[in-house]
Amino acid sequence: MASSTSTNSKPAKVARKASPRPVAAKAAKPRKAVAKAADAVSASQRIDEKIASLHDWRGERLAEIRKLIHEVDPDVVEEWKWMGTPVWSHEGMYALANPHKGKVKLTFFHGAQLPDPKQLFNAGLGSKWRAMDIFEGDKIDKTALKALLRAAVAYNTTHAVPKSKGSRA
Repeated sequence: MASSTSTNSKPAKVARKASPRPVAAKAAKPRKAVAKAADAVSASQRIDEKIASLHDWRGERLAEIRKLIHEVDPDVVEEWKWMGTPVWSHEGMYALANPHKGKVKLTFFHGAQLPDPKQLFNAGLGSKWRAMDIFEGDKIDKTALKALLRAAVAYNTTHAVPKSKGSRA
């Protein structure tokens, strides 16, 4: 007599009913209170604070760069991005400045498209961005930098550049 056992050794799939597991009630962790006063601080105020917090030549240099930007572009929009970076926009971002340990870096978003006859760009020579590393004791060629800033604003107003999506606060 032949046995009625199957030669298939795979176990049959059985639909399992989800059994409710007792879940320990977790105490809700209180959220950190977001400081309402910090939300109200404008980008310009944050840039002021950043400059004031730098008690050396870098603060002076950052203030000088900012002053030149405002002279060239009275309609500039100051923004505060990436957890502490001053950014200047005019129909899109065109420049940012960061104080580093031994330098201040001024970066132009579309620097590769800008004329630089005085060769101010000395860093960040990528396919799109260009930057200037300014070290202690360096003198800024204000006339050449103003021309570069004007060219950056002109580029933004004549080209379809991405508009800023981040915080302006």
